[in-house]
Amino acid sequence: MKADHAQVTRLLKTARGQIDGILRMVDEDRYCLEVSNQLMATQSILKKTNRLVLTAHMKSCVLQAVKSGEPEEKLEELAALMEKLAD
Repeated sequence: MKADHAQVTRLLKTARGQIDGILRMVDEDRYCLEVSNQLMATQSILKKTNRLVLTAHMKSCVLQAVKSGEPEEKLEELAALMEKLAD
């Protein structure tokens, strides 16, 4: 992985902590909207992390494939990923 390892790790650990907190909230039968707000905050962190990983991928792996004159495989991978993101 070419993304900033420390930053990705920090964000994922934050998301994990938030998920642990959400599980406690569910166990405590907390108000639904409080739980939902925490779920959305966690999703936001995961989306940010994914953007970092994908940006690093494009700046390294995809760029290298383009420079080598054989970008097709990497472009197909990105197209397939874009399909998943659209769901």
